[in-house]
Amino acid sequence: MELRELKVIVTGAAQGMGAHFARRLLEAGARVAAGDVNDAGLAALPEGIHRRRLEVTSPEDARAFVGWAAGAMGGLNALVNNAGIIRDGLLVKRDETTGEVTTLPEAEFDAVIAVNLTGATRMVREVAAYLARAGTRPGVIVNLSSLARHGNRGQSAYVAAKAALAANTVTWARELAPLGIRVGAVAPGLIDTPMTQGMNQKVRAAIVGRVPVGRAGVPEDVWRAVRFVFECDYFDGRCVDVDGGLSL
Repeated sequence: MELRELKVIVTGAAQGMGAHFARRLLEAGARVAAGDVNDAGLAALPEGIHRRRLEVTSPEDARAFVGWAAGAMGGLNALVNNAGIIRDGLLVKRDETTGEVTTLPEAEFDAVIAVNLTGATRMVREVAAYLARAGTRPGVIVNLSSLARHGNRGQSAYVAAKAALAANTVTWARELAPLGIRVGAVAPGLIDTPMTQGMNQKVRAAIVGRVPVGRAGVPEDVWRAVRFVFECDYFDGRCVDVDGGLSL
C-alpha cells in the first residue's frame, strides 16, 4: 500500500517512536489520527495530524476513538499499535544485606499487561471490526513488539506482553486475511527514546556495548521497518527485528 493512501491511527503518539511515526506518515501524505494519554505531547504534534486523548485500557474509549478517527480522516484503513509502558522489577528479590525478600507488585504487572497487551489487542479488534463492517480493503495493522520478547531480566510483564503481541500477530494475520487485512510486527531493540533514556546508565551502556553496529537505535531506524510493512503487500504475519544485530 502506498503511504499516501493510508488513513492511519497511531497509538502512543505523543512522544518517542509514536510521535516520529505520526510525523513521518504525515510527511508522506497519509492522513493520521494520533492518540495518547499525554495531552501536552499530542498538542505538540504538527498541524495536519488529528489528535485526541486515547486510553487503550478503556474499551469504551478505544471504540469511540476508532469511530472518531474514521470520521475525522474520511475513512480508516491502518493502525500502528504503538502504545506501551514499562514497569521494571524482579519477580522476586532478596536484599543481600538485610535478607528481606520482596516481590513484583501485582498492580505493576497488571498495568503493563493492560496497556501493552490487552490495550493493543483491543485496538486491533476495534480497527479490524470497523474495516469489516465498512468493507474496506486492503487494511494494514503494524504491532510494535520488542526484542525483549525473547526474555529479559527484570521485565516479566513487558516480556510477556511483547511476546504475546508477536505471537498474536501470526494469529491475527491468519484470521484477518480473508477480510483483506494484513498484520505485521516490528520489534525494536534498544532505541533512544524518552522511555529508554530513563534507564540505569550503566545497564544502558552495557547493552549498547553488545550491539554489533555499535550504537543504540533511533526512531528513524524503526520507522523504516514500519514503512516496509505498510508498503510490501506480500508481507504478512511476521515480526521484523530492528536491533542493530543485538539478538545475533
